[in-house]
Formats: sequence, structure tokens, C-alpha cells
Amino acid sequence: MNDLIKRKLDILPDQPGCYLMKDRQGTIIYVGKAKVLKNRVRSYFTGTHEGKTQRLVGEIEDFEYIVTSSNIEALILELNLIKLHDPKYNVMLTDDKTYPYLKITNEKHPRLITTRKVKKDKAKYFGPYPNAYAASETKKLLDRLYPLRKCVQLPSKVCLYYHMGQCLAPCVKEIDGQVYQEMIEDMTKFLNGGVEAVKKELEVKMLAAAENLEFERAKEFRDQIAHIDTVMQKQKIVSSDTTNRDVFGYAVEKGWMCVQVFFVRQGKLIERDVSIFPIYQDAEEEFLTFVGRFYEKPEHIKPKEIFIPQAIDAAILTELLEIKVLTPKRGQKKELVELATKNAEIAVAAKFQLIERQEERTIGACEALGEAMGISSPLRIEAFDNSHMHGTDAVSAMVVFIDGKPAKKEYRKYKTRTAAKHDDYGAMQEVIRRRYIRVLKEGLPLPDLVLIDGGKGQMEVAREVLEDELGLVIPIAGLAKDDKHNTSQLLFGDPPEVISLKRTSDGFYLLQRIQDEVHRFAITFLRQQHEKHAIQSVLDHIEGVGPKRKQQLLKHFGSVKKIREASELALQEAGMPANLASQIFSYFQQQSLSKE
Repeated sequence: MNDLIKRKLDILPDQPGCYLMKDRQGTIIYVGKAKVLKNRVRSYFTGTHEGKTQRLVGEIEDFEYIVTSSNIEALILELNLIKLHDPKYNVMLTDDKTYPYLKITNEKHPRLITTRKVKKDKAKYFGPYPNAYAASETKKLLDRLYPLRKCVQLPSKVCLYYHMGQCLAPCVKEIDGQVYQEMIEDMTKFLNGGVEAVKKELEVKMLAAAENLEFERAKEFRDQIAHIDTVMQKQKIVSSDTTNRDVFGYAVEKGWMCVQVFFVRQGKLIERDVSIFPIYQDAEEEFLTFVGRFYEKPEHIKPKEIFIPQAIDAAILTELLEIKVLTPKRGQKKELVELATKNAEIAVAAKFQLIERQEERTIGACEALGEAMGISSPLRIEAFDNSHMHGTDAVSAMVVFIDGKPAKKEYRKYKTRTAAKHDDYGAMQEVIRRRYIRVLKEGLPLPDLVLIDGGKGQMEVAREVLEDELGLVIPIAGLAKDDKHNTSQLLFGDPPEVISLKRTSDGFYLLQRIQDEVHRFAITFLRQQHEKHAIQSVLDHIEGVGPKRKQQLLKHFGSVKKIREASELALQEAGMPANLASQIFSYFQQQSLSKE
């Protein structure tokens, strides 16, 4: 705790509000809410913490706070601040699973389709369904019952669906909008739980057809009833009523929370959502934040009501989400919440060891490196490597690892501009200079550690640029390799010394991953440049082969060598006109003969 934090803690108000924790670069790394700001914020800097909370506190260099007039205002503000700043320590809804929905389109001639994207397009959406098969089976059933349009674009004549009785043929007939409206209302009732009403209507029609001796028609109605039973009974009944609801349960263990959400539709449990994440404040507060953010995802459509455990204040969520939020106290509904909670307990217990091990291999490895080097945990590492092809096509690459994991969107490639051929030191200086001048100009985050794929000489030229030219004090380490080109030593300090790390340790494993990754990235870029220049120099002499044709040839064959070896027919298959394929083939044949 620095002096600035100490002074701010003394003047914290005892009112509700939100607080924003910042790291040494001023980046907001966590947003929280509190019923009493003074008590909550102080709790981070008193007593002992474990795991991720200890890591969070270790990074806090400053904080801000915003006072609100109520707890519900604090929750709404917290959700907005998380959405605005996307802090790395807040709950991230990273589950990319999307469930299929049934959609009745908002068109002149509406269609029933399955989709995984929910849009604000005035269409009607129903679901989610447990999988594509369940959605497809329900759609097939509705297609047999309600003859909506099937074609994306109206054809010029009737199709097979019309003859099967599954389309009204708006392509050739004028359909009254009221007909569609009645069908949509019936489908909406069906999908919202009115299955029995539809079955009764079909039974009446079946009996009427049988009395009129229309036995084929009666058989069709009987088959439709049987199909409804088959489709709707495949899912287990968990509630005696048909209200659509989401049931939440949660469990906490060792600073981690698991939330399970059961999607109950038409009285059936059709799917569940599982989220496991670290928490930094009271479990009830974290749960409120999670539920508040849950419906930000478009595929999570708000149901008619939500069930939550009794320990949670339902009134706050009711006001926030503008839907009915209940805490069942007995019977079948309470059992549903208990079932979700039990599943959460099982999930967090089963996965905790795996999460713990992953933490050891990533953030734990960063902490181990920092301890071995005598620096703060290098949670952001930027690594550099140079590469060239016998002095030509000189390139450099930078990779970024955050919390021990590659951040591929931040990787950068460089073509050296000023360094002379074979001048690895000059190339390293140029790239370090270009990278960190840009970082300073654009206000980008500075790394906690710069890793150089090289020894003492490479480290020194990097230090000259960072410290002497740019005035930046960033730890610089070198990665030396053995005669088999494997990571062998970590060099650090002034003068550089070997940092002792066990080869079986997570810290050493992280260094190997970083060195392999930056080398792979540099070599891949080098090959791309070499192929580009090779194909330019070879094919530039052939009339009719321009930049697009060169790219087309390289994309098809994969290398210049294979283009040289290609037959005329193969060149034509690559998209070359016959006369140009003959020219290219003859050119390489002549080159071959001249070498002989």
C-alpha cells in the first residue's frame, strides 16, 4: 500500500457506490460495488488474501470511487463501468456456446427458420433449444401443422411444399395477411406451452374427418398428434406449469464461484449454462453482478421469470432486469433451485484442480519468474527475435504474453529498414526503437519484462535504446540456446548473469513457450517474405504474369519450386490461360537447359 492509497483510504465515505482499481500504468483492472465504500475498499488493504485476490491487490497502485444514492444505482453503475472499461479481473462471460432458436420472420410472407443469432428485427424468437436436433424436430412438426413459406425467395411457380400441404403458395396466390396472423398466433401459443390445446383441436378435426368417411385425412391428423407426442416427450418434465423461466444456483470454493443456469421452457429443462470464475468481493455481490450481465448476451433472451437462491435480494434484480425474480421457498420450484446449486457445487469441486494447475502454468509461472529474477511478477512480457535468409529478407518479430498466455492480437512483424546485412545488433536496436517510440506516442501499455532471443550483446543494444535513448526503465532478459537450438539459460542483470531455473519448473516451461513462439512467428514471416521476393524475381521476366497471377500461382502451388516443376496442364488447372501456361512452362524449361 503506497502513500497515495493510504491518504485516500482515510477520506473514503461510508455510503454506497462503485470503486475502480488501477495498476501502475493507470489502467482500470477491476470495478466493484459496495453498500459502504469505506468498509469494502479498506478490506482489500487489510488482512491477508490468497490466490487471485492477492494478485489483484499486488497490482493496485491507485483507485477512484463514485458515490451513489442506493444499492441498485451502484449495481447499475458497476455493470456500465465494466462494459465501458472491460477490466481484466472482472467476471468475463467467455462462454461462446450459442443455442439454436426458432424464429418466425417479420416479412410479408413469414417463414419459420432455425437460427443461433438473435437480432432486434421485430421477428419472434422461441428457445433456446438444447441442440440443433431438438430445434429441427420441433420445426418439422410445426411445418406439418402450419403452412408458412419455405423458400428464401419466391419462385415463379409452386413447389413440392405446396403439394404436400406445407405452403400456401404466395408465389402464385394472393394470401390475406389475416391468415398469416392467425397461424403465427397459433404457433406462438404452441411454442409458449399451448401444446395440449393444439392436440385437442387436431383430435376434433380427426373425429370430424372420420365421421365424414375421410379416412386418409383422419389418418393425417392422427399422425400429427402422434408426432407431437414424440417430439414433446423427449425432454424431461421438471415443472408442472409451462412458464418459461431461468433457474440460477451458485457455489463458492477457494475464491472461485460457479454459477449454473437451467433454461426451463414449457415445463422442460432443455439446457444449462455453466460459468466458473474467480471472485474478489462478497459472493452475493458477485452473483448479482453476474446475473445483471448475463442478459447482455443476445442469445440469452429474458424469460418470463427467474428463480434465484434465497440468500440473494430478489428486489434489486427485479428492478434491474425488469422481469419477475423470485426466491422459491418450498415445493418443486425450490427443488429446481437446489438442483442448480447442487450442480454448481459438483462442477466447482470437479474443475478446481484443473483450474489450479492452469494457474500454476500461466500466472504462477510469471510469479515464479519474477521471484527468481528479483522483480515484480512480469504479467506482460514482450519478446523479440530477428531472422534472415543468408543476409537477405531480414525481418524481426515481437510476441506478447499476458498472464502467461499468448495475446496474438498484439503480435507485430517488422521488416528492417536501416540495419546492414548480417547486423543482428543493428536490427535489434532498430526494432526496439520503433516498437517503444510507438508505445510512448500512442500511450500503449509498457511491458513488465522485455525478452530478447539472444545473449549479452543483444541485451546491451536493447538496453541502450530503452534506457539511454528513450529513458525507459524496463527489465530486460536474454534467452540463450544450446547447440541443439533449445532454450538453455535465462540471462538477467547488469552485468548479465545466469538465473537458475529448474528445467522442469513452470517458469522455465513458460520461457520455452515464449522463445518457441517468437521464433516460429519470425520464421513464418521470413518465409512469406522470401517466397514473395522469390516469385517476384523469377516470374517478373515472363510477359503476362502480373502481381495477381503471381499470387494465384503461389497460392495454388505453395512454393516457387513446385511452380518450376509444374506441367502445362497443371498450370492451366491453377487458373492460367493456355497460352500463358505454355509461356511459363517454356521459360522454366529453358532455364533448366541453360543450367545443364
